[in-house]
Amino acid sequence: MTTTPAAPCTIAIVTTTVADPADAQRLAAAAVQARLAACVQVEAIASHYIWQGRQSEDAEWRLSCKTLTSAALRLRAWLREQHPYQVPQLLTHEVRAEADYAAWVAQQVDG
Repeated sequence: MTTTPAAPCTIAIVTTTVADPADAQRLAAAAVQARLAACVQVEAIASHYIWQGRQSEDAEWRLSCKTLTSAALRLRAWLREQHPYQVPQLLTHEVRAEADYAAWVAQQVDG
């Protein structure tokens, strides 16, 4: 017997970047421990940008924090407080996740 999969559910992904891998690991572990994110993926990237009138290219670490849409505002506020940058990138994307994954996120995050 085949079953029809449950309809996808909406979750949020909050992304930010930091210059130091230790900061990335610290923020990732603390966000999960605080139950603000169910999972945080950390990946090395190269960023090109203009800051204070000077064009730059730097290695950075991107954090992709999976959370509930209802918890995204709290996660962003927490990241802003903990962040080493003067002007941190804090982006939120709502995405469709499979129902079982979204249920797992809901179990891990204090909504």
